[in-house]
Amino acid sequence: MVEYIKIRFGNELDRTGSRFEQTFEDMFRSMGPSFSLGQRLWRPQVDVYETADEIVVLAAIAGVEKDDLDIEVDGKALRISGSRKNRLGAESCRYRLAEIQYGNFERVVMFPVYVDPDKVDASVEDGFLTVRLTKKKLDERKTRIPVSGG
Repeated sequence: MVEYIKIRFGNELDRTGSRFEQTFEDMFRSMGPSFSLGQRLWRPQVDVYETADEIVVLAAIAGVEKDDLDIEVDGKALRISGSRKNRLGAESCRYRLAEIQYGNFERVVMFPVYVDPDKVDASVEDGFLTVRLTKKKLDERKTRIPVSGG
């Protein structure tokens, strides 16, 4: 009987390695949040909804200071990034459970319609970031284009 060797190429191998690394890191992270294989990137939970005139993005960012937020917008996407600092800072304590993620984060939200980058409002209240983006009205006028040539 012939046995075949499985060969993995490119991204699949990277994903397997990343998955293993993530599991390994999660296992040891329970011993203490300072045990990390590298800079950890977390993703805040996000809700996106739209009304007739705007798109609203609500992000759960409890513990993130307003000055640690960076918000960028273009016509079709919103990027929210920043960092949450570890508030305990107790190196002499023994962690029994460590589920809250600290460090840098980033979320990119793509929109189904264009928004006006000049008409955006962002506010933080009760651990939630609310970003209100005005939908851009596209010019629906039709222009007749003459055709030249023979």
